[in-house]
Amino acid sequence: MPGYFEVKKAANGQLMFNLKAANNRVVLTSETYSSRAALETGIESVKKNAASDKNFERKTATNGKPYFILKSGNNGKIIGKSELYSSSSAAEKGVAAVTSAARDARTIEI
Repeated sequence: MPGYFEVKKAANGQLMFNLKAANNRVVLTSETYSSRAALETGIESVKKNAASDKNFERKTATNGKPYFILKSGNNGKIIGKSELYSSSSAAEKGVAAVTSAARDARTIEI
């Protein structure tokens, strides 16, 4: 089973999505969107930009844990963010999971 985008309302009432891998684990969380059209543009941007490793920026949180963000190759805007990982190698597996899951991901509403 491929990955999927799980769309839901955020606490502030706006829309957001989680990209989930085939094992149902969240591998990327979006920013919030004020409209359905903007959310759908964000999903398409993940599908497009996750295909290129140069669009992933590896970072380290203040607690020393690695994570990554996915940026648009067009304008550098942040599309989504990962969870915090226990190691750099685990974060790299997360990048690979986003790349794999986004390719053929369907969208579901919760």
